[in-house]
Amino acid sequence: MTEPAPAGGRRGGRMLLVLIVVGVLGWITYNTLHTIGPGSRGLPAGVTLPPFAMPLALGGLSGDANVATRADSGGAGRRPACAVRGRQILNVCELRERGPVVLAFIASRGGVCARQLDGIERIRRRFPGVQFAAVAIRGGRASLRRLVRARGWGFPVGYDHDGLVANLYGVAVCPTITFAYAGGRVMRSTVGLVGDGALVARLRELVAGARVRGWSPPA
Repeated sequence: MTEPAPAGGRRGGRMLLVLIVVGVLGWITYNTLHTIGPGSRGLPAGVTLPPFAMPLALGGLSGDANVATRADSGGAGRRPACAVRGRQILNVCELRERGPVVLAFIASRGGVCARQLDGIERIRRRFPGVQFAAVAIRGGRASLRRLVRARGWGFPVGYDHDGLVANLYGVAVCPTITFAYAGGRVMRSTVGLVGDGALVARLRELVAGARVRGWSPPA
């Protein structure tokens, strides 16, 4: 017959179990927010926005994003992503054709990520011609739809069902924002929550740089 463990041993065992549980939960959190991408900090300045087309969160289409750069690209897509367009599709090629782009990546559970999109919603009308959009990474489609409607975001929000576009854009932390000139050349990426003042400063920088490159906002 096994003798009962001393009280100190039981307390030590419970503490060890608590530490294991905390460690597992921490790993899950890290895995959710930090292994979406390859460990980078968003797209670097000077590169061109990679093409993608994905279902809008509030639309009726489903499926994974198309990231193909040419026809018959296997799992990336049967058609080039830039050619996949429609009212229920978020297509970054369309955005970069229209003007400078502000593309925010979020997890669909709300929190800090949702607050970032609230900030974009508050100031976006001050920058006519700038194309604002967001990509929600994985998560449930139904909860994402509820979040978009509850927060009243007036810009398109795409649904990156399998996280493929987040990987392509090097998203490692939520929120991440990519700022790009008309045509798609990246000005910079930011990681973490950007306050309204800093966001306005980045947008003014973006518009000024876009004007130097020949773009002009609508009258």
